[in-house]
Amino acid sequence: MPCFSCVINEDFSVLPRLDRYVSENLKLLSRSQIKARELKAKVNDKDVKFSHLVKKGDKLDLNWSNAPPVELLPQDIPIEIVYEDEKQIVINKEQGMVVHPGAGNRQGTLANALYFRRLKKSASSSEGLRPGIVHRLDKDTSGLIIAAFDEETHAFLAEQFKMRKVQKYYIAIVHGAPKEIKGRIETFIARDQKDRRRFIVAANGRNSVTAYKIIKNWNKYSLLLLRPRTGRTHQLRVHLRHIGCPILGDPIYGNADKLFPEASLMLHSKKLVITLAGEKEERVFSLPVPDRFTAVIEKLDRMNANG
Repeated sequence: MPCFSCVINEDFSVLPRLDRYVSENLKLLSRSQIKARELKAKVNDKDVKFSHLVKKGDKLDLNWSNAPPVELLPQDIPIEIVYEDEKQIVINKEQGMVVHPGAGNRQGTLANALYFRRLKKSASSSEGLRPGIVHRLDKDTSGLIIAAFDEETHAFLAEQFKMRKVQKYYIAIVHGAPKEIKGRIETFIARDQKDRRRFIVAANGRNSVTAYKIIKNWNKYSLLLLRPRTGRTHQLRVHLRHIGCPILGDPIYGNADKLFPEASLMLHSKKLVITLAGEKEERVFSLPVPDRFTAVIEKLDRMNANG
């Protein structure tokens, strides 16, 4: 039975429920998996319900069942592998691929592809071999993502994300340009109650921090390097829209663009710095600029050269 213990060292503007903290901060199990896998929790050595509000300084002791939360279908889907060993795998996720199975996406996801690969490599029983994807990328965001092949590795990697020891860098092409060449965006982000697909800057949300640097500017467009210091859903997209620089091609937070009407979301996870399970030194994984970025950059360069 997998188990996990930690002491919460985060401050909260609004105290989160235990189940939300486990799924969104620790990223150990999803909300649905918490029930399906019979999570048992103690806070400060006392049994608590999922609705219990947790705070800084609380000691958590968690354990849950090995039973799979959903029936995951292994599928032979091509994926670009950046690094792989028996414990973990780093992938260059293509744009358009959904990471986790969900309503309407039970097949064709990254999780389906990773499950197939793990089963194909293993000569033993399939029990416990379902991959655990440690963090998230939106469907339309491409780039680096890491997954674990066992519970112990997943917990080791997830702890680094929780403690903000992992360095993630993205590139984005945006409308306009931030006022400063480099800076920091810090807001509170919450789900938009009027449109559940969206998140908004709101006083009752969760603290969210993004560092940015302008790499290149073409007057009405900019290429940015982004480093999220927190891991909120849609954080980069919300933050850039908030400062008046929505990402080019963003179907939810962006604007229609006459110059690039066919542009897809111009957001790419380019660099990941993390300590792998079984190692002591950090590894640096980095990807080249995707073709869709190169095409836009070349067009902007030509336009700028022609005045």
